Amino acid sequence: MYRTLVIAALLTVAPITSYAMGCSSGHSQQAMSCADGTVWDETARACVKVTG
Repeated sequence: MYRTLVIAALLTVAPITSYAMGCSSGHSQQAMSCADGTVWDETARACVKVTG
């Protein structure tokens, strides 16, 4: 009985922890869109003017 409760608790918590890890695992986020004449700069993490 005790083993069943422990397994059930682990199966309940596992998806929650994996979701939380996926949200904060350092994936880069890209802007949905930048204004005309600008592009996403990952280093600056912002839209910057296109030069050239």
